[in-house]
Amino acid sequence: MNSKLLKIGAIGTLVGVTAFAGMHYFGCGSKPIKPFTPIEEEIKKPKTPQKVGIIGSGNWGSAIAKIVGSNALKNPDFFVEEVKQYVYEEEFEGRKLTEIINEDHMNKKYLPGIELPENIVADPDLVSTVKDADLLIFVLPHQFVPRILGTIKGKLKKGVRAITLIKGVNFIDNKLVLISELIEKELECEVCSLMGANVANEVAQEQYCETSIGYKKVETGVLFWKLFNTKNFEVRIVNDVKGPEICGALKNVVAIGAGFCDGVEEYGGNTKAAIMRVGLMEMKQFAQTYYPSVQTETFFESCGVGDLITTCFGGRNRKCAEAYVRTKKSWEEIEKELLKGQKLQGTGTAIEVYEILKNDNIIDKFPLFKTIYKIVQGKLDPEDIVRYDQLD
Repeated sequence: MNSKLLKIGAIGTLVGVTAFAGMHYFGCGSKPIKPFTPIEEEIKKPKTPQKVGIIGSGNWGSAIAKIVGSNALKNPDFFVEEVKQYVYEEEFEGRKLTEIINEDHMNKKYLPGIELPENIVADPDLVSTVKDADLLIFVLPHQFVPRILGTIKGKLKKGVRAITLIKGVNFIDNKLVLISELIEKELECEVCSLMGANVANEVAQEQYCETSIGYKKVETGVLFWKLFNTKNFEVRIVNDVKGPEICGALKNVVAIGAGFCDGVEEYGGNTKAAIMRVGLMEMKQFAQTYYPSVQTETFFESCGVGDLITTCFGGRNRKCAEAYVRTKKSWEEIEKELLKGQKLQGTGTAIEVYEILKNDNIIDKFPLFKTIYKIVQGKLDPEDIVRYDQLD
Protein backbone atom coordinates (compact mmCIF):
# COMPACT_ATOMS: atom_id res chain seq x y z
CA MET A 1 0.00 0.00 0.00
CA ASN A 2 1.22 3.53 -0.78
CA SER A 3 2.86 5.13 2.28
CA LYS A 4 0.86 8.32 1.73
CA LEU A 5 -2.39 6.37 2.07
CA LEU A 6 -1.07 4.84 5.27
CA LYS A 7 -0.38 8.31 6.60
CA ILE A 8 -3.88 9.52 5.74
CA GLY A 9 -5.39 6.57 7.57
CA ALA A 10 -3.29 7.33 10.63
CA ILE A 11 -4.10 11.04 10.92
CA GLY A 12 -6.76 10.55 13.58
CA THR A 13 -4.41 8.54 15.74
CA LEU A 14 -1.52 10.94 15.26
CA VAL A 15 -3.57 13.94 16.26
CA GLY A 16 -4.40 12.37 19.61
CA VAL A 17 -0.92 10.99 20.20
CA THR A 18 0.78 14.24 19.26
CA ALA A 19 -1.50 16.22 21.52
CA PHE A 20 -0.40 13.98 24.40
CA ALA A 21 3.22 14.21 23.29
CA GLY A 22 2.93 17.98 23.23
CA MET A 23 2.56 17.95 27.01
CA HIS A 24 6.07 16.49 27.20
CA TYR A 25 7.44 19.15 24.84
CA PHE A 26 6.79 21.62 27.64
CA GLY A 27 7.87 19.39 30.51
CA CYS A 28 4.39 18.17 31.52
CA GLY A 29 3.08 14.63 31.91
CA SER A 30 4.77 11.63 33.47
CA LYS A 31 3.41 8.53 31.72
CA PRO A 32 5.25 6.96 28.76
CA ILE A 33 4.14 8.32 25.39
CA LYS A 34 2.85 5.79 22.89
CA PRO A 35 4.96 5.49 19.71
CA PHE A 36 4.21 8.31 17.29
CA THR A 37 5.35 10.23 14.25
CA PRO A 38 6.13 13.90 14.99
CA ILE A 39 4.32 16.60 13.03
CA GLU A 40 6.70 18.98 11.25
CA GLU A 41 4.85 22.16 12.21
CA GLU A 42 5.13 21.39 15.91
CA ILE A 43 8.86 20.75 16.05
CA LYS A 44 10.80 23.48 17.87
CA LYS A 45 14.01 24.71 16.31
CA PRO A 46 17.11 24.48 18.51
CA LYS A 47 18.59 27.74 19.78
CA THR A 48 21.51 27.24 17.43
CA PRO A 49 21.98 24.75 14.56
CA GLN A 50 23.33 21.44 15.84
CA LYS A 51 26.63 20.08 14.56
CA VAL A 52 26.55 16.37 13.75
CA GLY A 53 29.39 13.87 14.02
CA ILE A 54 29.21 10.28 12.72
CA ILE A 55 31.41 7.58 14.26
CA GLY A 56 31.68 4.72 11.77
CA SER A 57 31.91 4.41 8.00
CA GLY A 58 31.09 0.84 7.02
CA ASN A 59 28.15 -0.28 4.94
CA TRP A 60 25.47 0.89 7.40
CA GLY A 61 27.42 3.98 8.48
CA SER A 62 27.74 5.11 4.87
CA ALA A 63 24.04 4.55 4.16
CA ILE A 64 23.17 6.63 7.21
CA ALA A 65 25.66 9.34 6.18
CA LYS A 66 23.72 9.76 2.95
CA ILE A 67 20.50 10.39 4.86
CA VAL A 68 22.01 12.59 7.55
CA GLY A 69 24.02 14.68 5.10
CA SER A 70 20.98 15.33 2.92
CA ASN A 71 18.79 16.26 5.88
CA ALA A 72 21.45 18.62 7.27
CA LEU A 73 21.48 20.45 3.95
CA LYS A 74 17.68 20.67 3.85
CA ASN A 75 17.33 21.98 7.41
CA PRO A 76 19.91 24.77 8.03
CA ASP A 77 17.91 26.12 10.98
CA PHE A 78 18.29 22.76 12.74
CA PHE A 79 21.70 21.46 11.69
CA VAL A 80 25.16 22.74 10.69
CA GLU A 81 25.76 22.01 7.01
CA GLU A 82 29.09 20.19 7.43
CA VAL A 83 28.78 16.67 8.83
CA LYS A 84 32.04 15.04 9.84
CA GLN A 85 32.36 11.27 9.63
CA TYR A 86 35.09 9.34 11.40
CA VAL A 87 36.67 6.94 8.91
CA TYR A 88 39.22 4.37 9.96
CA GLU A 89 41.99 5.12 7.50
CA GLU A 90 42.85 2.35 5.07
CA GLU A 91 43.83 2.05 1.44
CA PHE A 92 41.48 0.96 -1.29
CA GLU A 93 42.55 0.60 -4.91
CA GLY A 94 45.75 2.51 -4.18
CA ARG A 95 44.10 5.52 -2.49
CA LYS A 96 43.25 6.50 1.06
CA LEU A 97 39.61 5.83 1.89
CA THR A 98 39.13 9.33 3.30
CA GLU A 99 40.49 10.77 0.06
CA ILE A 100 38.04 8.70 -1.99
CA ILE A 101 35.06 9.81 0.11
CA ASN A 102 36.02 13.50 0.13
CA GLU A 103 36.97 13.72 -3.55
CA ASP A 104 34.64 11.19 -5.20
CA HIS A 105 31.82 11.51 -2.65
CA MET A 106 31.43 7.76 -2.45
CA ASN A 107 32.61 5.05 -0.08
CA LYS A 108 33.76 2.73 -2.84
CA LYS A 109 34.90 0.00 -0.46
CA TYR A 110 31.84 -0.39 1.75
CA LEU A 111 29.00 1.17 -0.25
CA PRO A 112 30.01 1.22 -3.93
CA GLY A 113 27.76 2.91 -6.44
CA ILE A 114 26.00 5.16 -3.91
CA GLU A 115 26.74 8.88 -4.09
CA LEU A 116 27.18 10.70 -0.79
CA PRO A 117 26.27 14.36 -0.22
CA GLU A 118 29.22 16.72 -0.60
CA ASN A 119 28.79 18.03 2.95
CA ILE A 120 29.88 14.66 4.36
CA VAL A 121 33.53 15.16 5.32
CA ALA A 122 35.57 12.04 6.06
CA ASP A 123 38.04 12.53 8.92
CA PRO A 124 40.61 9.89 9.99
CA ASP A 125 41.03 11.66 13.36
CA LEU A 126 38.37 10.50 15.82
CA VAL A 127 38.80 13.37 18.29
CA SER A 128 38.68 15.94 15.49
CA THR A 129 35.42 14.40 14.26
CA VAL A 130 33.62 14.62 17.59
CA LYS A 131 35.11 17.52 19.56
CA ASP A 132 32.67 20.20 18.33
CA ALA A 133 29.65 17.94 17.77
CA ASP A 134 26.29 18.54 19.46
CA LEU A 135 24.87 15.25 18.16
CA LEU A 136 26.90 12.05 17.90
CA ILE A 137 25.87 9.03 15.83
CA PHE A 138 27.47 5.70 16.79
CA VAL A 139 27.31 3.26 13.86
CA LEU A 140 30.20 0.78 14.03
CA PRO A 141 30.79 -2.83 15.12
CA HIS A 142 29.95 -3.18 18.80
CA GLN A 143 33.28 -4.74 19.73
CA PHE A 144 35.04 -1.43 18.96
CA VAL A 145 32.82 0.68 21.22
CA PRO A 146 34.88 0.45 24.46
CA ARG A 147 38.05 1.61 22.69
CA ILE A 148 36.21 4.44 20.92
CA LEU A 149 34.67 5.65 24.17
CA GLY A 150 38.03 5.58 25.92
CA THR A 151 39.52 7.77 23.19
CA ILE A 152 36.86 10.49 23.20
CA LYS A 153 35.97 10.56 26.90
CA GLY A 154 36.55 14.05 28.33
CA LYS A 155 37.03 15.57 24.87
CA LEU A 156 33.43 16.34 23.95
CA LYS A 157 31.34 19.48 23.93
CA LYS A 158 29.25 20.07 27.05
CA GLY A 159 25.66 18.92 26.57
CA VAL A 160 26.43 16.57 23.68
CA ARG A 161 23.69 14.03 22.89
CA ALA A 162 24.21 10.65 21.24
CA ILE A 163 22.32 7.96 19.38
CA THR A 164 23.39 4.36 18.84
CA LEU A 165 22.58 2.47 15.64
CA ILE A 166 24.62 -0.53 16.76
CA LYS A 167 22.82 -3.89 16.65
CA GLY A 168 24.79 -5.68 19.29
CA VAL A 169 25.15 -5.95 23.05
CA ASN A 170 27.87 -6.86 25.50
CA PHE A 171 27.73 -9.64 28.07
CA ILE A 172 29.90 -8.93 31.09
CA ASP A 173 30.06 -11.36 34.03
CA ASN A 174 26.87 -13.10 32.85
CA LYS A 175 25.03 -9.80 32.69
CA LEU A 176 23.59 -8.01 29.68
CA VAL A 177 25.11 -4.58 29.08
CA LEU A 178 23.55 -2.43 26.37
CA ILE A 179 25.56 -0.16 24.09
CA SER A 180 23.46 2.82 25.20
CA GLU A 181 24.39 2.02 28.81
CA LEU A 182 28.10 1.94 27.95
CA ILE A 183 27.89 5.27 26.12
CA GLU A 184 25.81 6.91 28.83
CA LYS A 185 28.14 5.74 31.59
CA GLU A 186 31.42 6.64 29.89
CA LEU A 187 30.41 9.93 28.26
CA GLU A 188 27.83 11.03 30.83
CA CYS A 189 25.42 12.13 28.14
CA GLU A 190 21.85 11.49 27.01
CA VAL A 191 21.61 8.54 24.62
CA CYS A 192 18.91 7.45 22.16
CA SER A 193 18.76 4.33 19.99
CA LEU A 194 17.75 3.71 16.36
CA MET A 195 16.82 0.18 15.29
CA GLY A 196 14.58 -1.31 12.63
CA ALA A 197 14.13 -3.56 9.62
CA ASN A 198 16.88 -1.74 7.77
CA VAL A 199 19.17 -3.49 5.29
CA ALA A 200 21.91 -0.96 4.54
CA ASN A 201 22.03 -1.40 0.76
CA GLU A 202 18.26 -1.10 0.46
CA VAL A 203 18.26 2.04 2.61
CA ALA A 204 21.06 3.55 0.50
CA GLN A 205 19.09 2.76 -2.68
CA GLU A 206 16.13 4.63 -1.14
CA GLN A 207 13.86 1.62 -1.05
CA TYR A 208 10.99 2.35 1.32
CA CYS A 209 11.39 1.11 4.90
CA GLU A 210 10.58 2.03 8.49
CA THR A 211 12.74 2.42 11.57
CA SER A 212 12.34 3.27 15.25
CA ILE A 213 14.08 5.80 17.48
CA GLY A 214 13.99 5.15 21.21
CA TYR A 215 14.34 8.18 23.47
CA LYS A 216 14.22 9.31 27.10
CA LYS A 217 13.44 12.99 26.49
CA VAL A 218 10.86 13.56 23.80
CA GLU A 219 12.49 16.77 22.53
CA THR A 220 15.70 14.81 21.84
CA GLY A 221 13.78 12.03 20.12
CA VAL A 222 12.02 14.56 17.92
CA LEU A 223 15.31 16.28 17.02
CA PHE A 224 16.85 12.97 15.96
CA TRP A 225 13.63 12.22 14.03
CA LYS A 226 14.24 15.43 12.10
CA LEU A 227 17.81 14.35 11.39
CA PHE A 228 16.93 10.87 10.08
CA ASN A 229 13.39 10.91 8.70
CA THR A 230 12.82 10.94 4.92
CA LYS A 231 9.94 9.95 2.66
CA ASN A 232 11.61 6.56 2.07
CA PHE A 233 13.16 6.10 5.52
CA GLU A 234 10.17 6.69 7.75
CA VAL A 235 10.87 7.04 11.44
CA ARG A 236 8.57 6.56 14.42
CA ILE A 237 9.76 7.43 17.90
CA VAL A 238 9.18 5.42 21.05
CA ASN A 239 9.55 6.40 24.70
CA ASP A 240 11.97 3.49 25.22
CA VAL A 241 15.72 3.43 24.57
CA LYS A 242 16.48 -0.07 25.84
CA GLY A 243 13.63 -1.98 24.16
CA PRO A 244 14.80 -1.38 20.58
CA GLU A 245 18.37 -2.35 21.49
CA ILE A 246 17.32 -5.62 23.11
CA CYS A 247 15.16 -6.44 20.10
CA GLY A 248 18.19 -5.84 17.87
CA ALA A 249 20.15 -8.52 19.73
CA LEU A 250 17.52 -11.15 20.53
CA LYS A 251 15.98 -11.27 17.06
CA ASN A 252 19.23 -12.89 15.91
CA VAL A 253 18.61 -15.79 18.31
CA VAL A 254 15.08 -16.28 16.95
CA ALA A 255 16.47 -16.10 13.40
CA ILE A 256 18.72 -19.07 14.20
CA GLY A 257 15.56 -21.00 15.11
CA ALA A 258 13.88 -19.85 11.87
CA GLY A 259 16.89 -21.06 9.91
CA PHE A 260 16.63 -24.48 11.53
CA CYS A 261 13.03 -24.63 10.25
CA ASP A 262 14.19 -23.75 6.73
CA GLY A 263 16.82 -26.48 6.85
CA VAL A 264 14.50 -29.28 7.91
CA GLU A 265 12.68 -30.46 4.77
CA GLU A 266 9.52 -31.55 6.59
CA TYR A 267 8.95 -28.08 8.05
CA GLY A 268 7.29 -25.29 6.08
CA GLY A 269 5.98 -21.77 6.49
CA ASN A 270 3.51 -22.66 9.23
CA THR A 271 6.29 -24.08 11.38
CA LYS A 272 8.50 -21.07 10.85
CA ALA A 273 5.67 -18.68 11.68
CA ALA A 274 5.06 -20.52 14.95
CA ILE A 275 8.73 -20.26 15.94
CA MET A 276 8.77 -16.55 15.10
CA ARG A 277 5.64 -15.90 17.18
CA VAL A 278 6.98 -17.72 20.22
CA GLY A 279 10.35 -16.05 19.69
CA LEU A 280 8.77 -12.61 19.77
CA MET A 281 7.00 -13.47 23.01
CA GLU A 282 10.24 -14.65 24.64
CA MET A 283 12.04 -11.52 23.41
CA LYS A 284 9.41 -9.43 25.16
CA GLN A 285 9.53 -11.54 28.31
CA PHE A 286 13.34 -11.36 28.48
CA ALA A 287 13.43 -7.62 27.92
CA GLN A 288 10.80 -6.83 30.53
CA THR A 289 12.33 -9.25 33.04
CA TYR A 290 15.67 -7.45 33.02
CA TYR A 291 14.45 -3.98 32.07
CA PRO A 292 10.92 -3.44 33.45
CA SER A 293 10.76 0.01 31.84
CA VAL A 294 10.68 -1.53 28.33
CA GLN A 295 7.35 -0.73 26.70
CA THR A 296 5.12 -3.46 25.23
CA GLU A 297 4.33 -1.20 22.25
CA THR A 298 8.01 -1.29 21.27
CA PHE A 299 7.71 -4.90 20.10
CA PHE A 300 5.08 -3.95 17.51
CA GLU A 301 7.27 -1.29 15.93
CA SER A 302 9.86 -1.68 13.17
CA CYS A 303 12.58 -2.37 15.74
CA GLY A 304 10.54 -5.28 17.08
CA VAL A 305 8.33 -7.40 14.84
CA GLY A 306 9.50 -5.64 11.67
CA ASP A 307 13.18 -6.38 12.21
CA LEU A 308 12.35 -9.90 13.42
CA ILE A 309 10.50 -10.69 10.17
CA THR A 310 13.31 -9.31 8.00
CA THR A 311 15.98 -11.22 9.89
CA CYS A 312 14.07 -14.51 9.95
CA PHE A 313 13.59 -14.42 6.18
CA GLY A 314 16.72 -12.76 4.85
CA GLY A 315 19.38 -12.33 7.52
CA ARG A 316 22.78 -13.95 7.86
CA ASN A 317 21.77 -15.83 11.00
CA ARG A 318 18.87 -17.54 9.25
CA LYS A 319 21.07 -18.34 6.27
CA CYS A 320 23.80 -19.91 8.38
CA ALA A 321 21.37 -21.91 10.53
CA GLU A 322 19.83 -23.42 7.40
CA ALA A 323 23.30 -24.32 6.15
CA TYR A 324 24.10 -25.90 9.53
CA VAL A 325 21.17 -28.28 9.09
CA ARG A 326 21.80 -29.11 5.44
CA THR A 327 25.61 -29.37 5.38
CA LYS A 328 26.32 -30.74 8.88
CA LYS A 329 29.37 -28.45 8.98
CA SER A 330 30.57 -26.63 12.08
CA TRP A 331 29.50 -23.08 12.84
CA GLU A 332 33.07 -21.91 12.30
CA GLU A 333 33.21 -23.46 8.82
CA ILE A 334 29.83 -22.01 7.87
CA GLU A 335 30.76 -18.53 9.09
CA LYS A 336 34.00 -18.60 7.11
CA GLU A 337 32.39 -19.90 3.91
CA LEU A 338 29.16 -17.89 3.85
CA LEU A 339 29.89 -14.61 5.60
CA LYS A 340 33.26 -13.71 4.08
CA GLY A 341 34.59 -11.86 7.11
CA GLN A 342 31.30 -10.85 8.72
CA LYS A 343 30.41 -12.33 12.08
CA LEU A 344 27.60 -14.72 12.95
CA GLN A 345 25.96 -13.04 15.95
CA GLY A 346 23.00 -15.27 16.77
CA THR A 347 24.87 -18.34 17.98
CA GLY A 348 27.04 -16.39 20.41
CA THR A 349 24.05 -14.43 21.68
CA ALA A 350 22.06 -17.65 22.14
CA ILE A 351 24.83 -19.05 24.35
CA GLU A 352 25.18 -15.84 26.36
CA VAL A 353 21.43 -15.46 26.85
CA TYR A 354 21.23 -19.06 28.06
CA GLU A 355 24.01 -18.47 30.57
CA ILE A 356 22.24 -15.39 31.96
CA LEU A 357 18.91 -17.20 32.32
CA LYS A 358 20.58 -20.31 33.75
CA ASN A 359 22.53 -18.26 36.26
CA ASP A 360 19.31 -16.55 37.40
CA ASN A 361 17.49 -19.90 37.56
CA ILE A 362 14.74 -18.86 35.13
CA ILE A 363 15.82 -20.73 32.00
CA ASP A 364 12.71 -22.95 32.07
CA LYS A 365 10.56 -19.86 31.50
CA PHE A 366 12.21 -19.50 28.07
CA PRO A 367 11.80 -22.92 26.42
CA LEU A 368 12.47 -21.74 22.87
CA PHE A 369 15.69 -19.91 23.78
CA LYS A 370 16.74 -23.01 25.74
CA THR A 371 16.05 -25.30 22.77
CA ILE A 372 17.87 -23.07 20.29
CA TYR A 373 20.87 -23.03 22.62
CA LYS A 374 20.92 -26.83 22.85
CA ILE A 375 20.71 -27.23 19.06
CA VAL A 376 23.49 -24.68 18.58
CA GLN A 377 25.62 -26.65 21.03
CA GLY A 378 24.87 -29.98 19.32
CA LYS A 379 22.93 -31.32 22.31
CA LEU A 380 19.70 -31.61 20.31
CA ASP A 381 18.90 -32.16 16.65
CA PRO A 382 17.52 -29.27 14.52
CA GLU A 383 14.26 -31.25 14.12
CA ASP A 384 13.71 -30.72 17.86
CA ILE A 385 13.03 -27.01 17.32
CA VAL A 386 9.28 -27.74 17.24
CA ARG A 387 9.45 -29.63 20.55
CA TYR A 388 10.68 -26.62 22.49
CA ASP A 389 7.87 -26.90 25.07
CA GLN A 390 8.27 -30.65 25.55
CA LEU A 391 11.97 -30.86 26.36
CA ASP A 392 13.68 -30.53 29.73
